[in-house]
Amino acid sequence: MKLKKLYFPIGIVFSIVTILSSCIGQGSTENAKAPRQQESHEDNKTELDSKATIIYQDEMENYWFASEEKGVYKYDGKSLVLFTSNDGLSNYRILSVQEDHFGNLYFDTPESVFKYDGQKFTPLPVVENQASANEWKSAPGDLWFRMEWDKSGPFRFDGEKLYHLKLPKNIMENEFYSKYPNASYNPYGIYTIYKDSKGNIWIGTANLGIYLFDGKEISWMYEHQMTETPEGGAFGIRSIHEDQDGYYWICNANYKYTMLPNAIEGSGLKSLNLKRHIGIENKEDLYFLSILTDNNGDLWMQTFEQGVWLKNGKKLNQFFIHDDGKNITSTAILKDHQGELWFGTQKDGLFSYNGIAFEKFIPTFEHNH
Repeated sequence: MKLKKLYFPIGIVFSIVTILSSCIGQGSTENAKAPRQQESHEDNKTELDSKATIIYQDEMENYWFASEEKGVYKYDGKSLVLFTSNDGLSNYRILSVQEDHFGNLYFDTPESVFKYDGQKFTPLPVVENQASANEWKSAPGDLWFRMEWDKSGPFRFDGEKLYHLKLPKNIMENEFYSKYPNASYNPYGIYTIYKDSKGNIWIGTANLGIYLFDGKEISWMYEHQMTETPEGGAFGIRSIHEDQDGYYWICNANYKYTMLPNAIEGSGLKSLNLKRHIGIENKEDLYFLSILTDNNGDLWMQTFEQGVWLKNGKKLNQFFIHDDGKNITSTAILKDHQGELWFGTQKDGLFSYNGIAFEKFIPTFEHNH
């Protein structure tokens, strides 16, 4: 795909720091009803919103960009199409995008999970009752969603139905409400869902630690430094990532983990048994929003105001995206099928990294004669 980009120099700072975050595993649904049809928009040369942050590339090599204010864009290298409520998408705050075996796309929003079949966006009905809430299952093609912030559990889609599951209560709940009796939010609110190489589903909550579902049983763990920063703020479990050596990175750079056999707690909730290893020394104050492994096996970690960090062996590089002489805050990171890294920003457009510099993305259009 031919993309037109503007080049910007990259600022690099060498230091010892680390950040980490989660990329939701892209599931594929084996029993989806029908293949995705071709979209009805034939030619739409709209302008890409500078606030388009969420980035996704589907199996047909199309790029999707989500703008909370205007809708969802699709770019195929020839045209840029904007999808809005006129196409059935009634909520523009996109949390994640996933795809099934048939090419249907699913857009996770706080309101609903919307299925896009190439023609229109349709919200998936939710199965929500006491029986299904505790019926945890998992199949290779299942897709997992966050959806509503105030719900105490994830949503699992098996290709036919979307089930709302409930997280088992853990011992930290009483402590949280004792400390914050008038909390205005649900401490079980989900920040991230991550699927590792073994098919385990990791669920990071706002204040009550991590849950892991291995397809058979649920386990849980909590460590103070993962959720609360040294300054006393609550960061939450915003990112989980398994690197190429099998280590798990969770939220900050202080530690990385390996998984050991679980033990049984008195309450019956399994204890997620993780062994600590030193991550990046002397940087326990470094928290990350997202993290991924590039094609070289190096870790890219996205923070907010501290830029983006690259861990290459023992060396750690700090990167800042620049535009018109100012540092740009990134809000999303994606590795596309070609291994190129993409960065979404709050209000300054999209950038990619070519190994030397950050490039501002400007879509080009094919002219019909």
